[in-house]
Amino acid sequence: MRRFSAIVTMVALSACAPKGELSASNGWVRLPAVAGQPGAAYFTVRGGAAADTLLAVSSRAALKAELHESMKGDHGMMAMEPLKDVAVPAGGKLEFAPGGRHVMLFSIGPAVKPGQKVPLQLSFASGKTLQIDAQVIGAGDPAPGS
Repeated sequence: MRRFSAIVTMVALSACAPKGELSASNGWVRLPAVAGQPGAAYFTVRGGAAADTLLAVSSRAALKAELHESMKGDHGMMAMEPLKDVAVPAGGKLEFAPGGRHVMLFSIGPAVKPGQKVPLQLSFASGKTLQIDAQVIGAGDPAPGS
């Protein structure tokens, strides 16, 4: 009976445990097909115990970065809009992936080549910042994990 009580107590306590920390992973950057054009960064954010908001992403590999989202526009054509910020739900998963949310990287340095890793710094409304290393791939290369 004691063993059963211990198991029930452990299950009850694990249900009350706080959710994980805010984190980011799976970062990668696709270089532009034409030099001088913007590239794009993708990654996954996992929400922590409290909701937060992604305000900005930056990288020392590019002069400027903007949050964007691709969506179907008028007549089924794809359109892209800049985003001011992106809500990260508590305990949720937020994907930045081709065809959806992404980060436009403007003026990527000429020394950045496929096979390298570049840092991405994610800044949140809570004041937290996360840094991840993003795998760089060429314009026509398959996405990592494809």
